[in-house]
Amino acid sequence: MYSLKKNVLVLNQNYEPVMICNVKRAVILIYLGKAEVVEKLDIELRSITSTMPFPSVVRLIVYIHKPRNKIILSRKNILKRDHHTCQYCGKTHLPLTVDHIIPKQLGGKDSWTNLICACIRCNNKKGNRTPEQAEMKLLSKPKKPSHLFFIQFLIENPIQCWKPYLFLN
Repeated sequence: MYSLKKNVLVLNQNYEPVMICNVKRAVILIYLGKAEVVEKLDIELRSITSTMPFPSVVRLIVYIHKPRNKIILSRKNILKRDHHTCQYCGKTHLPLTVDHIIPKQLGGKDSWTNLICACIRCNNKKGNRTPEQAEMKLLSKPKKPSHLFFIQFLIENPIQCWKPYLFLN
């Protein structure tokens, strides 16, 4: 049985992912003529007077301009971006902290490119030095994630029909 709380991928007019909403919200968008069904499931939603396909992906009729700079720099988002993995040793099962690649005392800033996920052991080993000074190598170069990254992160097991819209890189 399908629920009206099931997730629906919402695409902008140009097929770019915008957000994820529930079926109830998607049906309202469709009913008001603000969206159209792009992908549907094999069942129908029924009311007394009409039937409608059960939406899985909807596309907005009118393009909406959405600011791209709204990804908040936070500890939680740094951990998500780095997949809860220490960027020095690669371990995931240890308690993690956020580390400044270039320490604040050496002029390092709080930015997407200067903050990484590190286990307590590696963070203490590095101390108040740069990775080069501590002879430690980063597993990957940190960068600011796109809004699409966070949409992908929200989806643990993406529906098969969503993949063409989410994972084209």
